[in-house]
Amino acid sequence: MVPRPSIDRLLARLEALGEIGAIPHAGPSGGGSARLALTDEDRRGRDLVVSWMRDLGLDVSIDGLGNVIAVWRVGDDPNGAPVMMGSHIDTVRTGGKFDGNLGVLAGLEVIEALQTAELAPLRPLAVAFFTNEEGARFAPDMMGSLVYVGGLGLEEALDVIGIDGARVGDEVERIGYGGSLPSPGPVPHSFVELHIEQGPVLEEAGVTIGAVTGVQGISWTEVTVTGRSSHAGTTPMRLRVDPLVVAGRIIAHVREVAVRMGGDQVATVGRVAVFPNLVNVVPASVTLTVDVRNTDETLLQQAEADIFDFIEAACAREGCEVTRRTLARFEPVEFEERVVELVESTARNLGYTVQRMPSGAGHDAQMLARVCPTAMIFTPSVGGLSHNPAEFTDRGDLLAGASVLIDVVWRLANEP
Repeated sequence: MVPRPSIDRLLARLEALGEIGAIPHAGPSGGGSARLALTDEDRRGRDLVVSWMRDLGLDVSIDGLGNVIAVWRVGDDPNGAPVMMGSHIDTVRTGGKFDGNLGVLAGLEVIEALQTAELAPLRPLAVAFFTNEEGARFAPDMMGSLVYVGGLGLEEALDVIGIDGARVGDEVERIGYGGSLPSPGPVPHSFVELHIEQGPVLEEAGVTIGAVTGVQGISWTEVTVTGRSSHAGTTPMRLRVDPLVVAGRIIAHVREVAVRMGGDQVATVGRVAVFPNLVNVVPASVTLTVDVRNTDETLLQQAEADIFDFIEAACAREGCEVTRRTLARFEPVEFEERVVELVESTARNLGYTVQRMPSGAGHDAQMLARVCPTAMIFTPSVGGLSHNPAEFTDRGDLLAGASVLIDVVWRLANEP
């Protein structure tokens, strides 16, 4: 009989990792974490998780981007393709304790629970954490898993410059995580990622488990609007070329497009930088990011075209110049039906309520789906909050997610 995970052990690891880069919050979660990719805080988090991997006797390998793969080499072919679990441990600047971390630490708990019960599957098991999943410091997001599956060249990734001017390759070496595992990495037998939903759907429906059918398409664009800097008191309104006015119109239109299209369409302006950003100066330039997502590629393209056409027209109206730079662009991904069905049936067999749903956020699983059968398991997020120190998932829901994970992985790892 497959053992149950230890929720106390899982929670203890989540709390210990969450203390690295801890930021305060008065609420049930206690607080969040700030571990931007390849910072000193990220290094400390990596060191802790790797120490747990080695404590379990796992074979730890690291590639040139700092992706960490730990394998429990058991079964009929200990060097064969493993069933892989995992996610990421980097966070946004105001992150929570569960996003990404749950998938990695629940993977360790699956292996420890099986070891404690003296049960070994036919295939090896692996736990991975991938570099720079969030994309908060370096674009694109899911960078590590994209390199791991061959969707982005290692050298190209290493040359990316972050929002603070740092270069990925320099930071990987600085924190001591430039390894020798080749890229692309070894292809797993299958990949299963446990993750908090990061949205309100499961909680509102009173459902415990989400069987994730796929990940919506993502379009990230950096837009720079250039006007003419001038004195705020002496320049008549009729003579101004104000890029911030244009940026305001763009922000409003981005939201309007998402509301008008409805359905699964979402769109966000998440970062705005004004130069010179002075109270008495008409700005010279504004740089903003546009994040557009949809589960349907055709609709995603329609939203992009609408927004980009508006940007051009708004700039022309004000007399501003505009440049656009693609930060990330991923088409929607569908997970393999038989693995989605396995998640769904396993949850029901364990007595949990379950529903199929797409993911609104990007995940490493969408990259692994390019090379192997893949699926995700969602647990509810209280209040739908994530990327927020108040991010929280109840103890019982964490146990439910880990329980589904261990049963799904056991089935996959014992397939003929």
